[in-house]
Amino acid sequence: MDFAKIIRELISLKQEGPYWDFKREWYSQDKKADLLHDIICMANNLENRDAYIIIGVDEERDYSLMNVKLDVNRKNTQKIVDFLRDKKFAGGVRPVVYVQEVELFGTGIDVIVIKNSYETPFYLIENFQGVMANNIYTRIMDSNTPKNKSADIFHIEYLWKKRFRLITTPLERMKYYLRLKEDWENSPTNWETDKKYNKHYPEFTIEYTLDDDGNGYQYYLFNQTDSTPHWRKIRLYYHQTMLEELEGVSLDGGRYFTPTPLTDGISLTEYHHWDIVYKYYTIDTLQYVVHEFYYEPDGDEATHAHRCFVECVLIFKSEEEREKFNGYAVEHWHEKDNFSDGIHIPYMPPVEGYIMDEFEKEYRNVQILKRMLEQFRCEKI
Repeated sequence: MDFAKIIRELISLKQEGPYWDFKREWYSQDKKADLLHDIICMANNLENRDAYIIIGVDEERDYSLMNVKLDVNRKNTQKIVDFLRDKKFAGGVRPVVYVQEVELFGTGIDVIVIKNSYETPFYLIENFQGVMANNIYTRIMDSNTPKNKSADIFHIEYLWKKRFRLITTPLERMKYYLRLKEDWENSPTNWETDKKYNKHYPEFTIEYTLDDDGNGYQYYLFNQTDSTPHWRKIRLYYHQTMLEELEGVSLDGGRYFTPTPLTDGISLTEYHHWDIVYKYYTIDTLQYVVHEFYYEPDGDEATHAHRCFVECVLIFKSEEEREKFNGYAVEHWHEKDNFSDGIHIPYMPPVEGYIMDEFEKEYRNVQILKRMLEQFRCEKI
């Protein structure tokens, strides 16, 4: 949903809530403790979502809008980040916060966005004015925990459970545990599978088959020293329940293993077929987490095979970035020759039943797209 629409709908409720708060104007210099306290309460909200401090809404005048553009105490994102930086948070972990300007009905208001995080509870280890060290604050309905008190114990328990992913689905917990590769051990099994279990939570296991599951080819195989395909199945389990099954590929004669990348395409015409096809990962998705999990740079051969593979796929920071980049690529594809200099096509030995020119085209297009992605990111800075 459009951000302005989200804020407009919250204002239309004419009441504060468990993850949003209204302020008539920006916090003055003598209200720094209030600003810090409000941010901590919102960061520790119990709704497990982003929270908003909406500045420029007068509750006493029927929630009418107040223009904040000339507010002498107005702060941008950098000033809020600087304000939080020197506060003594436990573990040195601070809420991620930014300021978003919103234009509603010709009036400029600001929203302090506090991003949802699993690093809860956020709390201080050193007093700041009236905000107390070791007090854990949260927000219940439309009220914050008072500065001189701590939240109820069961709310504190919830926030700690959130940190350890105990309130999430088994699949989300699996993603979290897979990021901690040192917590996984090999499990004795038969010759057909490679299986690992989490040593702290052994009910979570991951395995992939060692028997070959197909013989198809993809363009990225030809960037390996050994281009022979060896397809696998990756299975993630919670107890005996299979949470997910992914395709995997053993590259360069078994020197490197990874889940296969996802496929997307770009249409350059009004028709809906893909004129350009590419393989990709998006950071924070299950495929990418498993991709990172299985990479063990324990030798030159594995490192080389990994590098050759990553050269052939796009890696996006988010799905939003991928969607925006697709539009950017369509707009700039007529400039593709400017991105083509120096592209080296690896040797692709003939494979019966395949049109090798198509593999070469796919490989070249992906190299062009990777260079376009670099420029896209530079232009967005």
